[in-house]
Amino acid sequence: MKVDALLKQTCEWLRGTGPNSDIVMSSRIRIARNLDKVPFSHWASKKQEKETLELLEGSVLGADLMKGSLLVRMSEIDDVDKQFLLERHLISRELMVRPESKTAVVGDKEIISVMINEEDHLRVQVMQSGFNLQECWRIASRLDDMLHKKLKFAYHNDWGYLTACPTNTGTGLRASVMLHLPSLVMTKQITRVLQAITKLGMTARGLYGEGTEAEGNFFQISNQITLGSAEEDIIDNLERIIRQVIGHEENARKTLMKQNREILQDKIWRSNGTLKSAHIINTKETLTLLSMVRLGVDMGLISDIDRRAVNELFILTQPAHLQKIEARILSSAQRDIKRANLIRRRLEGK
Repeated sequence: MKVDALLKQTCEWLRGTGPNSDIVMSSRIRIARNLDKVPFSHWASKKQEKETLELLEGSVLGADLMKGSLLVRMSEIDDVDKQFLLERHLISRELMVRPESKTAVVGDKEIISVMINEEDHLRVQVMQSGFNLQECWRIASRLDDMLHKKLKFAYHNDWGYLTACPTNTGTGLRASVMLHLPSLVMTKQITRVLQAITKLGMTARGLYGEGTEAEGNFFQISNQITLGSAEEDIIDNLERIIRQVIGHEENARKTLMKQNREILQDKIWRSNGTLKSAHIINTKETLTLLSMVRLGVDMGLISDIDRRAVNELFILTQPAHLQKIEARILSSAQRDIKRANLIRRRLEGK
């Protein structure tokens, strides 16, 4: 199975279902693990990297949860394929750099993806649609248990799991939730909310994680510290904070509907109209307008489009996806034309 096969299916996290899916796009659990007495990826020799790769590929593919998975060696795919996997949140930017002896193993439904020889030897990732951290953790923990039966990981009795970055040492767990918060942005409350999150030991990033801006009013909120707390406590703490953020967004939506309904409707319907009529549109404008359309769908102001269709457009209109759909390299200008055409067709139900 090749990377192209993923085009025929919808990422699990884009389904638009699950708890609080009107505000929470996705939940993710990521676990970092390293082999015992083997240098971290950045310090390993090429021979050690290759040996680690061969061992881990076999171990991951042999796990029951990974039956039917797609194995993608980074050295064997081109830059468009790498960007395509990044856009689907199946790999990190780190895995794209120095691709020799790096592999991604993608589960058949794109719920699970495993990165080998990234910053750590293993990065296990589980993603679900909606506010589903507990289910993500259940799956990730099962796979972790399966891998523990085959591999010996670097572990210290006082510090926990040893990782390349000190901030991951301990549980090696990073829990995160992708939130759509347009009303907090429009009511200018978002800065205050994000500042409060930071004080509570969380961090907020953009749609594609570390180093990215919150385009499309999407904010990825995750724990910062993994040392000194049990996995369940980290997840419970994040869930508690996310519920508060959800509450703030819900209140902001009610306020907009009560005090600025006409302005809100105008902004949403103008965005919908632009997307349905534009013949040239870039990525940034697309994300901004789709954000408003998604808000309109979630608030019942737009009834002829469903949430899943809007969610899919967030990904299908990204540069690599457009080029995979067209099966050729496109210039920036060509992508802007193809993007607009794709959006018009999708919103018309074609």
